Amino acid sequence: MLFHLLPGLSNQIGFLNVFKYLTFRTGGAILTSLLISFIFGSSFINWLKSIQKNGQPIRENGPEGHLLTKKGTPTMGGVLVLISLTISTLLWGNLTNVYLWTVLFITLGFGLIGAYDDYLKLTKQSSNGLSGKHKLILQGLMTLIATYFIVNQGKSGFSTSVAFPFIKDYLLDLGVFFYVFSFFVIVGASNAVNLTDGLDGLAIVPIVLACSCFALISYLVGNSVFANYLQIQHVPDVGELSVFCGAMIGAGLGFLWYNAPPAKVFMGDTGSLAAGGALGVTSVITKHEIVLAIIGGLFVLEAISVILQVGYYKLTKRRIFLMAPIHHHFEKKGWAEATIVIRFWIIAMILALIGLSTLKLR
Repeated sequence: MLFHLLPGLSNQIGFLNVFKYLTFRTGGAILTSLLISFIFGSSFINWLKSIQKNGQPIRENGPEGHLLTKKGTPTMGGVLVLISLTISTLLWGNLTNVYLWTVLFITLGFGLIGAYDDYLKLTKQSSNGLSGKHKLILQGLMTLIATYFIVNQGKSGFSTSVAFPFIKDYLLDLGVFFYVFSFFVIVGASNAVNLTDGLDGLAIVPIVLACSCFALISYLVGNSVFANYLQIQHVPDVGELSVFCGAMIGAGLGFLWYNAPPAKVFMGDTGSLAAGGALGVTSVITKHEIVLAIIGGLFVLEAISVILQVGYYKLTKRRIFLMAPIHHHFEKKGWAEATIVIRFWIIAMILALIGLSTLKLR
């Protein structure tokens, strides 16, 4: 909004010209969403407590300690994240940019699915909410719509192609099968983040790290000079996603203030499905889907641990891990929650750096 209103007044007030610059608006988006979280966070959490008498239902077959340490903690804290990042994005973004609206559509749409899931869990006082089948159907429909706009908005000539890190001048054109690929990336990322969100602060820091990486990637991919220098695919107009990623960074840091151990509020499926979907669709638009698997490698690890556990158990009636996702395995082994969280954060940081290195190593 400010992008459309203030630069036109720069003839009278020269300083207002800075509102045209992407880097300035990205910084503004970070600070705005962070301030919104800080100012309204405590009141919002108190309101959640007042309407959620028993807090988030705890899995009875989960780690035993959770029934003692996490019982009564309110959920749906992802609503605070979504409100903060949406206001900030609309305030600082270029509202004529189709990519920006596409990312917001997936983020808020997946957030609504997660909110309904959280609502069902709260009303039934059960850890079982919306069925996995129904989640996938709703996520799939939204992904199909978003992919249609991405493919038809593309001005680059390779909208349905996949780029590979470490390899330059090669694109795999999937044609109509790009819709299937996009489904696996966006829905897969959403549910992988959801599986990771099982300990205080565990998911939100890797989300912030991944968004920081994609804020930079979006800026570089959208700039023809930097894209040519780094020999990465240039996608016109995609730089505006840096503003969205900045808003997500600020909202995530603001949420971490309340979600740090011991958590005052849980993100719930409202936040985790939305954040994962946002990362997935951003990677599809910037043509860095494979890089997302590296930067978000922690999310991939968590998802694979569940797939392996379920598949192996169906075949042999035995388990690979003491409990899945894998962070619960380490809880069962006696690791302190803070130890698991911080070590997983370190892994996420390392993977983020490796992912960013692919921008130059071609």
